[in-house]
Amino acid sequence: MKNLNAKVLGIGALAGFTAILLARGAVAQPSFSAVLYTASALPILIAGLGWGNIAAVVAVVSAAALGALAIDPSFALAVTLVTLAPAGWLSHLANLARPASELGGPDHLMAWYPLSDILLHLCGLVTLAVVVIGIMIGYGPELVGKIVDELITALTTQNPTIVFDPQTIAPTKATLLLMLPVAQASAWVILLFAAYYIATRIVAASGRNLRPREDIPSALRMNRNAIFVFLASIVACFVGGIPAMVGATVFGAFGAGFLISGYAALHFRTRGKSWRAPVLILCYLVGPIIALFILILGLSDTRKAIALTPNKNAEIPKQPDTKI
Repeated sequence: MKNLNAKVLGIGALAGFTAILLARGAVAQPSFSAVLYTASALPILIAGLGWGNIAAVVAVVSAAALGALAIDPSFALAVTLVTLAPAGWLSHLANLARPASELGGPDHLMAWYPLSDILLHLCGLVTLAVVVIGIMIGYGPELVGKIVDELITALTTQNPTIVFDPQTIAPTKATLLLMLPVAQASAWVILLFAAYYIATRIVAASGRNLRPREDIPSALRMNRNAIFVFLASIVACFVGGIPAMVGATVFGAFGAGFLISGYAALHFRTRGKSWRAPVLILCYLVGPIIALFILILGLSDTRKAIALTPNKNAEIPKQPDTKI
């Protein structure tokens, strides 16, 4: 047992070290920052999905501590909020299971935490992270106004013939004030779920997966309760002030969740069709154009699919012999 604990602790520490190096690389290479930040979640997810909660906790703590000591405390806090903590929590949820009999199922099966609820938690975690980061950097009308003013100054310096209408600058600032949280939250939900998906495939290929491999197109849907949160975020966007900025963040995060589930539903509904491949390729190529359609598809198909696997400690009932 001591050797096992030492191995788990070592794997967790190694995963944390790798994660913070990837996050640091994102700062050094801004052109690949999104990819490297997303990749920093992979070691945490792999450690948690393959070796359990202890490895995930050690990975998150070691990465945060190393980042605070070697780089900067605010950088470590931001990375922990955006990638490390969500990755550790997702791996914890993915490993949750209980006897199916508690849900009214057979005694010899285990029921795993629904993928729909994992996606719901991811949307909530990203919302919280973006709001906290926004508070840390002082996000608001003044910051957005400075960004727009600096952009206009840079453009006019490069090309003096460009003239901006003062009447359009104020609406542009108001639009960006809400669009930036939407874009940030939606991008992180999609990227972190992609990291979770890749991590599950890596762990399954190694044979260390605790959770069974699921059929994503049929199992991935958003929780029904997420619809009410999504609708409330739309209303909040029209209130103005801080509620509007928080509502925009919620809209982006949960909208991305419904977008992901919409694509999963599209994959499921096109199975067995001869035209499936070209349609799917076209949908991904023109994603921004048909995003509303995919979003509506995700909103219209909400359910909770629970993965079931045989319980190792229970006897599988024998099927009666049938003779014709």
